[in-house]
Amino acid sequence: MLLLDTSVSAWSQFFENIKLWDQWLFIKINTVWTNDFLNSVYPWWRDSNTWIPLYLFLALFAFINFGWRVWPWVIFFIITVALTDQLSSNLIKNFIQRPRPCNDEDFMGNVNALLGHCSGGYSFPSSHATNHFGMACFIYFTMKQYFKKWGYLFFVWAATIAYGQVYIGIHYPLDILGGAVIGSLVGMMTASVFNRRIGLPELKIYSQSSVVNSE
Repeated sequence: MLLLDTSVSAWSQFFENIKLWDQWLFIKINTVWTNDFLNSVYPWWRDSNTWIPLYLFLALFAFINFGWRVWPWVIFFIITVALTDQLSSNLIKNFIQRPRPCNDEDFMGNVNALLGHCSGGYSFPSSHATNHFGMACFIYFTMKQYFKKWGYLFFVWAATIAYGQVYIGIHYPLDILGGAVIGSLVGMMTASVFNRRIGLPELKIYSQSSVVNSE
């Protein structure tokens, strides 16, 4: 019985240390490692609406290079986003029920709320991190033969958006880490299914080249 109590106490202390570290890092990112430039950039940088032109560019890129046969890729992309969003927003968050730092009565005094208000809902995991890392993984693993080394930029993009959630004061770092892991797993899963069962069609430029050579 004493051994069990000691074990429980050790785990409790471990999780308490993790929580304290998480809060310490949040304060550093949100209030110490800041400057006027990032204060003006991050509120809109992490906004999903900011990236609508990028989503349109990706759709245009896919249709120009692969033609209308790229529709299954678009559908799987949408499925990836739907899975990451539902998994984070409606399942895990409601199960964990971790308050956002700006809504936590015992911690909100440490928060620099750059949005001027606090988002609703729970904190873990970050849906922004889950969604964007899911998209980044799906795009990378289905198109890495075309983007080559530049495909890693999608992960940089996702990471900066996720980091912005801590910077503006609505998520803890562990919310971001958890979202990144969950989103990456979902993106890898949907990319794997797509690559095995369907795959992208041949690039139009290669198809046209084959026709010319055959003539």
